[in-house]
This record gives sequence, structure tokens and C-alpha cells, in this order.
Amino acid sequence: MTSPDPIIWAAVLLAGLGTYALRASFLFLFERFGEVPERVKLALEMVPAAVLSALVVPAVVAPGGAIVLSGNMQIPAALVAAAVAWYTESILATIVAGLVALMLLTAV
Repeated sequence: MTSPDPIIWAAVLLAGLGTYALRASFLFLFERFGEVPERVKLALEMVPAAVLSALVVPAVVAPGGAIVLSGNMQIPAALVAAAVAWYTESILATIVAGLVALMLLTAV
């Protein structure tokens, strides 16, 4: 086994420090200036949905790296999962419904 490259370790260390600094900056900033502004709260509430969409949509629409719309059974299964998520607000029900829909659609 070869020893790890010091440049790689330096990059990992710098990435970790940068991530920590970015997260800590919000804590220190709002501790110093008081309450979090309403516009910032609203923007931060939208981050999880934006991140989830950015991860899920490419995986559903372009599973192999290229956009596939016809014959892609992941799209209707994702729509079923989205409907279940909308009505039940249950993560487990959403996952199960999406998987069952995908299994049924690929079996047909």
C-alpha cells in the first residue's frame, strides 16, 4: 500500500475547514447581530426542497447521463411518489409507493 499524497490530505483538510467556517459564520453572524431576518428564514426554509429537487430530477429524467423521456418508467413512478408525498407527508409511504410503482411499471 502506498502512502497518501500530501496534496490530497491538504485538499481534504482545507475543504473541511471551509465547510466548518461557512457553517459557523451563520452562527456567529446572527449571534452578534441578533434575530435572523424574515427573508433569510424564508430562503433557508426553501433550501431542502431545492436540494432534493436538484438531486432527484436528474436521476429520474437522465438516469444514464442523457435525458430519456420516452420509455423511461422512472418518470411515472416519480410522479406517483410525488403524489403520495403530497397527500401523506410520509417519507416511508413515499419511498414504498415509488418503488412499488416502478416495479409494476417495469414488469408490464
